[in-house]
Amino acid sequence: MKNLLVTGGAGFIGANFIHYLLSEQQGLNLIVLDALTYAGNKQNLATALQQQALTFVHGNICDQPLVEKLLAEHNIDCIVHFAAESHVDRSITGPDAFIEANVVGTHSLLKAARTIWEKKGSYAGKRFHHVSTDEVYGTLGKTDPAFSETTPYAPNSPYAASKAASDHLVRAYHHTYGLPVTTSNCSNNYGPYQFPEKLLPLCMLNILNGKPLPIYGDGQQIRDWLHVEDHNRGIDLVLQKGEVGETYNIGGNNEWANLDVVKLLCNILDELFAENAALSQRFANSPAARNKPSASLISFVIDRPGHDTRYAINPTKISTRLGYSPKIVFKDGLRATVDWYLTNESWWQNVLDKSYLL
Repeated sequence: MKNLLVTGGAGFIGANFIHYLLSEQQGLNLIVLDALTYAGNKQNLATALQQQALTFVHGNICDQPLVEKLLAEHNIDCIVHFAAESHVDRSITGPDAFIEANVVGTHSLLKAARTIWEKKGSYAGKRFHHVSTDEVYGTLGKTDPAFSETTPYAPNSPYAASKAASDHLVRAYHHTYGLPVTTSNCSNNYGPYQFPEKLLPLCMLNILNGKPLPIYGDGQQIRDWLHVEDHNRGIDLVLQKGEVGETYNIGGNNEWANLDVVKLLCNILDELFAENAALSQRFANSPAARNKPSASLISFVIDRPGHDTRYAINPTKISTRLGYSPKIVFKDGLRATVDWYLTNESWWQNVLDKSYLL
């Protein structure tokens, strides 16, 4: 598969996927389709765009005629579908956008793929890969076994429900129409280019600016953390070796309570400030600039409605069948992520100022 349409390729995981592919493979024809809503940012693809390593199309996955045009004109043989509304808090206050993007948008893509690929007479050599989340499985108790591909769906937020619906649509198009699909469900991602409404970049930038670190409830909600590069390595394995019609869970074998993750982030930034005096000049409002612990900013806030207690992924299937294993140790990956944000201040300042939307 050499002609790829990547939806949501200007978002966090999608952009990292583009960079990963370009570093690992040559001779690809990459088409990126992104609506450039608040979390989509062409700056995430700046290097690739400067090198003319991809074709960028500003458009919506709900625009079926546009998608069909792209599939036909670029002879697309692989769709990698990242495009989605993904922030749980936003889904609680405004679920309609999640139904539109995640359910209607995914269905529009499926219809377009079926239409164009059937016109070409065969599904041979084609693939529709759908990127989903562990949140479709609901929540776990502290001693429950981790989510596997056979865990019943039990979504608890509008976001999770919209992703569950899209997963079911993808499965149905395979079983009903024979569309060659694969699905992957991942755990919590972290890494470069993550929009700062998510826990780690939000807390990181709040530390630099001396703002409170809001922790829901008691902070004991447990998540399995996965570096975005490890996630994209898993997706690439599914594209190369995955069996059509199958689902693969991609996890990090790395469970942490939210409060402990934030404390680790605080310790990393305290160490960096101690090692580099220039940081105290750049970020004078940070407690670390005054030799105070960044953890002093931690503030407990009212828990969000229906907050899931624990997510954990069992990656046995993708590990045994496709040879996947996460390579990036969490503490090392988190420090590298902090270094990236410190090095790329102009990127996140533009995001905070919303100048990238202009």
